[in-house]
Amino acid sequence: MKLLVILFGTFILALLGTMVFQGKPDLLFSGNLGMAVFIVFTGFSHFKFQKGMAMMIPGFIPAKIFWVYFTGFLEIAAGIGLMIPAIRETTAVLLIIFYILVFIANINSSQKNINIFKADYTGPGMQYLYTQRIPMQIILIAWTWYFGMYL
Repeated sequence: MKLLVILFGTFILALLGTMVFQGKPDLLFSGNLGMAVFIVFTGFSHFKFQKGMAMMIPGFIPAKIFWVYFTGFLEIAAGIGLMIPAIRETTAVLLIIFYILVFIANINSSQKNINIFKADYTGPGMQYLYTQRIPMQIILIAWTWYFGMYL
């Protein structure tokens, strides 16, 4: 849930910043900036923790390191896309699909107790999936839909 601090912290700071500089809080901008910073941050983590993230990918998928780097690049691109009004909605739809697909890797990771930071099998397991990852996925999908498509 530490990553959610980035999402909510950026959102709150952006709301305060827009209130100071524009005279009123800009919910649309702040919500998308929060998700953009969050997703860019996680995108860059694909390059730092590539071995652990490769372990998350189900065995039937080949070229695991390629997919780790590719999805990291996609996340960074999605963060940029959320900040461009002309492509925001399309980016949000694709990001929601991405969140659903990547959840398969999260399930695999939890079943195998993968610790992505150490690239070993000392991770928190299924308890993490149930108590943290599923709620976080719901928040990410709902947030992306609300700020990227609904507003």
